[in-house]
Amino acid sequence: MLVIRGQRVVLPDGERPASIHVQNGTIAAVAAYDDVPTGADVVDASDAGDLVISPGIVDTHVHVNEPGRTEWEGFDTASRAAAAGGVTTIVDMPLNSVPATTTVAGLAAKRQAAAHRCHVDVAFWGGVVPGNQSQLDGLIDAGVRGFKCFLVPSGVDEFPAVAEEDLRRALPTLARRGVPLLVHAETPALIRRPSGDPRRYASYLATRPADAEVDAVALMIRLASEFHVDTHIVHVAARAAVETIARAQSEGVPISAETCPHYLTFVAGDIPDGATLFKCAPPIREATDREALWDGLRRGVLGLVATDHSPAPPALKSTGDFTLAWGGIASLELALPVVWTGARTLARWMSYRPASLAGLSDRKGRIAPGHDADVIVWDPDRERFVDAERLQQRHKLTPYAGRSLRGAVHTTFVRGERVWQDGDVVRPSAGHLL
Repeated sequence: MLVIRGQRVVLPDGERPASIHVQNGTIAAVAAYDDVPTGADVVDASDAGDLVISPGIVDTHVHVNEPGRTEWEGFDTASRAAAAGGVTTIVDMPLNSVPATTTVAGLAAKRQAAAHRCHVDVAFWGGVVPGNQSQLDGLIDAGVRGFKCFLVPSGVDEFPAVAEEDLRRALPTLARRGVPLLVHAETPALIRRPSGDPRRYASYLATRPADAEVDAVALMIRLASEFHVDTHIVHVAARAAVETIARAQSEGVPISAETCPHYLTFVAGDIPDGATLFKCAPPIREATDREALWDGLRRGVLGLVATDHSPAPPALKSTGDFTLAWGGIASLELALPVVWTGARTLARWMSYRPASLAGLSDRKGRIAPGHDADVIVWDPDRERFVDAERLQQRHKLTPYAGRSLRGAVHTTFVRGERVWQDGDVVRPSAGHLL
């Protein structure tokens, strides 16, 4: 038996001294700190100072891009970054790989690419695109946790945007099977053509106004209410969208939402011209939007934080031209310290609620008997200077470079296996495909 214990263990009912008893990768019991069976292999977080033991992070918004665009990111490097950041489960998005996960064959190709290459557990979302409604049942049977769609062009030809009529064909299947729909919510008719200097961040921001988010969210609220499908709005960036979602939730509409570390950290006025590392969609908005997102998390309107880890090679990302640069921010390894630095709250927003979204809450997201022994041992007070070259992701591009963040992971356990220890993978390819 393995026993992981400490004076600061984050449990569903709060933080307290405890010992976690692990058998065959599963938490058999959560007992008092001094309750250690004879002969147990003991890992004591107290031996290294005032460390915290938390449930592993579940990141439900990760673009791994393999197969097809492995030069952007791959299962090896993405899951290394996850392990380094205390992320014990990722749910891979269905686009940016070739083929996209919009068919059963596409999912099989992705699972084959991921096999024996993952250092943490990996689950998969499927995609809803025009004309693939006949594939949805098969994808669910093959194990996808739900589906993602775009209401605007996704940026890659293999994953076209859907219109309302496409969703009306797909939603009855999702309702019948009880799986969620994740939505990139911007209305294409409200996206504006670029004008002005393409190196200016203000020029890019003007192309994707908050109204585009709010209008798309309103459409999804109407469809969620009509079809009774759990609908999740990804990467909310606008304060008005938060309030629109809050009103719908108060009326019983089955709608949830997330935001991302970059929206909780950066503001438009601080982004230098030409700094295309900050480009994402929806865009990083104003300080008032950032504060509304934090408030939405505290109120429970926004249920979780996910990274939207979306890396790209330097030639696509570091162009200095916001019109041409790839829109995506890579932060899989940094989400824990970013959110902890901003709010001192993790387990609810980054473990339990993401696990619930992906239908994994019976085994992931909490330190509790019967759950997988996915736990992280970390120092909440250690300050970390972000040296981009030391990140585990394939390309060392991040707008967090040079920032000081608080919170550093010492050890990551996945199903009781120590996969990361003080700067390196120690149990390669220990992850399972869920």
